[in-house]
Order: sequence, then C-alpha cells, then structure tokens
Amino acid sequence: MEHTPRRSATVRVARWSATHPWRAIALWLAFVAACFAIGHAAGTRKATSLDQAVGQSGRAAHWLHDAKMDDPALEHVLISSRHGALDASAAARATADVRERLTALSGVAHVDATQHARNTVLVNVTMRGDPDTAQDRVQPLLDATSATQHEFPQLRVEEVGDASIPKAINTELGKSFGKATSISLPVTLLILLVAFGAIIAAGVPVLLALSAVAAAVGLSTVASHLVPDSGTTSSVILLMGMAVGVDYSLFYLKREREERARGRSHVDAIEVAARTSGHSVVVSGLAVIVAMAGMFLTRDVIFSSLAIGSILVIGVAVLGSLTVLPALLAKLGRRIDRPRVPVVWRLTNRAGEPRLWPALLRPALRRPGLTFLISALAMLALALPALSMKLGQSTEKDLPKSIPAVQTYDRLAAAFPSQQVTDEIVVRAPAQQAGAVTAALRDVTHRLAANPLFAGDVPQLRASADATLHTLSVDVPYPVASHQARQALQQLRGAVLPQAIAPIRGAEFAVGGGAASNVDYAQHQRERLPLVIGFVLALTFLIMAFTFRSVVLALMTILVNMLSAAAAFGVLVLTFQHHWADRLLHYHSNGTIVSWIPLFLFVVLFGLSMDYHVFVVSRIREAAARGVSTRDAVRHGITRSAGVVTSAAVVMVSVFAIFASLNMIEFKQLGVGLAAAILIDALVVRAVVLPSLMALLGRANWWPSRLSRRAPAYVAGTPELVHT
Repeated sequence: MEHTPRRSATVRVARWSATHPWRAIALWLAFVAACFAIGHAAGTRKATSLDQAVGQSGRAAHWLHDAKMDDPALEHVLISSRHGALDASAAARATADVRERLTALSGVAHVDATQHARNTVLVNVTMRGDPDTAQDRVQPLLDATSATQHEFPQLRVEEVGDASIPKAINTELGKSFGKATSISLPVTLLILLVAFGAIIAAGVPVLLALSAVAAAVGLSTVASHLVPDSGTTSSVILLMGMAVGVDYSLFYLKREREERARGRSHVDAIEVAARTSGHSVVVSGLAVIVAMAGMFLTRDVIFSSLAIGSILVIGVAVLGSLTVLPALLAKLGRRIDRPRVPVVWRLTNRAGEPRLWPALLRPALRRPGLTFLISALAMLALALPALSMKLGQSTEKDLPKSIPAVQTYDRLAAAFPSQQVTDEIVVRAPAQQAGAVTAALRDVTHRLAANPLFAGDVPQLRASADATLHTLSVDVPYPVASHQARQALQQLRGAVLPQAIAPIRGAEFAVGGGAASNVDYAQHQRERLPLVIGFVLALTFLIMAFTFRSVVLALMTILVNMLSAAAAFGVLVLTFQHHWADRLLHYHSNGTIVSWIPLFLFVVLFGLSMDYHVFVVSRIREAAARGVSTRDAVRHGITRSAGVVTSAAVVMVSVFAIFASLNMIEFKQLGVGLAAAILIDALVVRAVVLPSLMALLGRANWWPSRLSRRAPAYVAGTPELVHT
C-alpha cells in the first residue's frame, strides 16, 4: 500500500478552502467587516508629544507636565502689505479687528501685545486647553483671521503656529495619500495585466491586498489603545499592504497556474501551490513580521506604531493568501484567465523557457567566483556614500512650499527671527533652594545677553506652585535645524548650565524645545540602531536555518540582504544629501536624512527582501532535492521564478516610487530608499550575487542537511525533465 505523505497545515487549509469556496469567501468577508467595524467602534488613541519625547528634552517635557506647566499652543497672526510699504493706518485697524475677534473666542486664553518689524505687525495668541489637541480646536481662530482678511483685502492677514501648522500638514497628507492611492491602483493593475494577460487574474491580487489593508486599519485602531498611534500607522499599512499583499497573491496564483498548465486538476494545482508557494509566503511573512518586531526595541512610540501597522497588515495578507485565495481560485476555475488581453496573453503564456534570464545568469554560473567578486565590489562601492550619512529631523523649512501655512511661517521667520527657536531651560530642586535657583537663572540671563547665538529678548522666568520647578525660555534667532541652533544648545547643556546649577545642592537641569528634541531624537536613533540590527540579523538567521535546515544558507541570506540594504543607503545619501535630484523630485535638500528613516528602511528592506529570497531559494531547493546539480538547480529555480519575481518587484518599485512623488520629504526619502533597494535586490542580487555565490558553494549551500551530502543524480536533458 502506497504511503501518503502527511499534508502540512497550509495544504490542509488550502484544500478545505478549495473544496468549500463559498464558506471560505464568506468567512473572509465577515472577518474583514468585523475588523473594520470593531476598529471604528474602538476609535484611535493618538500619541501625545510626551509619548514621543526622548532624551534630556523628554525629561524636561515630563517635568513640566507633572508640574502642570506645559507650554500652551501659540498661534501667530501676521499683518503685512501685499506690495510695497505697509499702510500704517490700515494695519492698525486690521490689528484692532483681529484682536477683537480673537479675544472673543472661548478657545483663546489671551492675546499678547502687538509687535512690529520689517513692515509687518505680529499678534501672538495663546490657546486654552491641551496643546496636543489644539489642532482639532484651531479652526475658529483661523476663521477669525480669515474674516479680518476679508475686511482688509489690500493687506495680507494670515495665521501660523503650533496648532495651524500640524493641521495644514495633516490636510496635505490626506491629499497626498489620496493621490498615491488613485495612482497606485491603476498602475498596479496595469503591471498585473502584463504579468497575467487576463483581467480577472490581475484584479484578484489587488482586491485581496485592499481587503487586507481595510482589515489591518480596523485592527490598528484597537491596537492603538496599547501602543498609541503616532499618525503614521495608516500610511505604513497602505504602503506595506499594497506591496506584500499583491506579492503574496502573485506568488500563489502563478504557481497554481503553472501546475494547472501541467495538467493537474484545480484542487490538486491549488494543493501544490499551497505546499510550495504557500509555504514560502508563510516563511517570508514570518521573516518580515520578525524584522518589524525589531522596531519595538527602539522604545519609541513612532517605531512601535509603525511596527504594529506593518505586522498587522502582513499577518492579514498572509492569512488571506492561505485561505480566501485558494477558495477564489477554485471557484473561478479557468474563468480566472478571462477576459484575455490578446497580445499580452500570448506573450506571458508562451511555452518554453524564457530567453532573457538564462543569458543574464550565464556569467554567474560559468565563472561564479569572478562574478561574485565583481558584483559584491560594485555594490560596496554604491554603499560607500552611506558612511557620510547625516541624520536630522525634518522641520518647517522642509515642508512643501505649496502649503499656505508654510509660506506664512517663512514670512514670520524673516520678519521676526527670534520667533524661530526657543530653548526651554528646566531646573528641578528642593523648594528651599528656590531662591538660589532663581538667582542662578538670572545670572544665566545676563550671560546669554552678550552671546550672539541667543536673541536679545528678555527671557521668561517661571516657577511651579510648589517652587520645586523653575523654567527659563530663551530665544535663538536661527532655524531649528541650523548649526547655530545646535551650537547654542551645546553651550547651554555643556557649559552655561553646569556652571550655574552645579553649586546648588539637589538641583538638576534639562533643556527642551524644538532644537533639543531634534538633537535628542537623532541621538536616540543612533544608540538603538545596533540593537535593532542585531535582533533582526539573529532572528533572520534562525528562521532561515530552521526553514532550509542550512546554516550556510542562513549566513548567505544575511550577507546578500546586508549588501542590498547598504547599497540602498548609498543611493539614499547620494540623492538627498546633495542637490542633483532637487528638481527631479521637486524639493530642496537640507543635507540630511530624516533621523527615523535609516532604521525603518533597514527593517523594511531586510523583511521585504525575504519575499524574493525565500521564494527563489525554495525553487532552487526543490530542484536540488530531485538530484539536480547545484548549478542546474540554480538555473532552474531562478529562471522558473523569474517572471513572478520580476512582476512582484515591478509592483513594489512602482508603489514605492509613487510615494517618492509625494510632497513630504519623509515620504520622498522612504519611497526612493525602498524603490532603489527592491530594484537592486530583484535585478542585481537575484540575477548576479545570489546565483554566483550558490554556484560557487555547490552542495555546501545546504550544510548540514542531507542535501549537502547527496551526490547529484544523472539527469539526461534539462532539470525540467525530472519534475514530479
């Protein structure tokens, strides 16, 4: 009696879905609807500024919050001339009008005295309530400013501040993501049409990806009550969901179609696809999830929310590809290849081996040592610029100039430079030392008055109700990310305050503010990056070693993925730390990479590259397990998977390139970095580096598994003839 091998869980689930398609489809739709409904009911818990605070500036923020001395949201109303000199009489009337309107609003705590400079009148307005929610309550102030503008059309009356700028940014982000979605969907469909040559086959992966995104968005709102949403979770869900969701379905669907073309029934073809591509999807999905989990080690709410969004959408995408996709394939049957796109169908379903990839692989398989050396050196050369990477936070100056609030901010900075940066000195000491602290801070005020790094304004000195906390707000007349702003901060932290506060018993100080937050956040990322990298590398090694039973292959995975990531970082630095791409990408380089980008890019790149790696290596191992020589197995595995890997890579590159076209500098850097990495990974690593290295190692690739000790079987003809 012939022994029937035990089916894996992925095969059993796929077979049940294929034999009970309506139940599987109904369960999936119910799952997506339930996730979305529960998420809508739960609502989103947003991260506060305290959640995002790190370092010394974070300590200052927590001290102020505990003492109920948080700085309120401050708005600025600018009144200036549209052309030529300012009409003093009209400006006075407009100033009185806007002050009256703003004072009458319940959301306004007080309106400060009017300031004049450079043909511009400035009215500072302090808002009531929590500054973290001020952007949700600033609209009445904006309406009052607009009303004054309507009354005085000959003047420019505009508002900008702590609440209006975030509100304007969120509005811009909504427009940008709407644009990205409207472009990415048709582009993805077009690429899949070319890959499959049939409309239904192209639409299925997109629909599954969108359903995974919808479910993950709902689940993320529930998860936000454990890890608050930093405002980027839904963005990363869309980015990752469209990329991996389409890829997983693409891998599965291509293999099912391939097996069907060999004469298998629909259910049997689905079972083979589940055993092969389904297994690869599970492994690669697990690898991506593990990589994303490394971001929790940053102890940073932004990265934690990014990790939550990524893990949820990847998990849902894997679940969909293993459950509802087999049901759809079984229910559609041969109808999935309808309607056919005439010319494209013939090209994509042409029988025989592809011509291009065997030619590309020839150098790697004939001279593997030389090919690997040259390709590795080329990638290292591309990675060299990454050694000069400079990190920094994006500031108001990096925001798109198309946003009216940003234009207003630029005019404010030009007319009133002291309004640009405020360093908040916070001193905590026993109440009995209050007199000594006050005297020390007054001495600091006198010392800073003669320092050109600080504005000549009189600093504001405040004390808490219990006299244990004192603050001194010091203006710096330079942009927040400038060298002068950092130098001023270093002088305060390194010299001025240690000398003034050290003699006071039991006193400690911290310096907060915009410049301090930028410096501390970048430093925090540099400190946590090695820990995250170590975690991702170690877990990737264990997953690959367990999956393929090969220590050598696990080490090889780390090597090629590190090469790919390093080359992508080099491209990122070349693009954004210099000015050659400013016109191409419609931005102005500030000479830095946004501080959270490298860590996030490394984790995402390491995870996403596993998609192709696991899929390709699985095909190579299939051939090697049938007794084919290593070089023939490499040739067979890569050429047979070339079409689907290329299609998946084109989808990812297209989606990421669309993000590079958005206005926000963070998304430009994210899009360019991801697109460059996937392109390098799919074309250079999979076509040159990986095959040459595997051909060079031979059977040692599979050490210490039994494959490393098995002699290649004699096979007449090509590896295709031994397919079982």
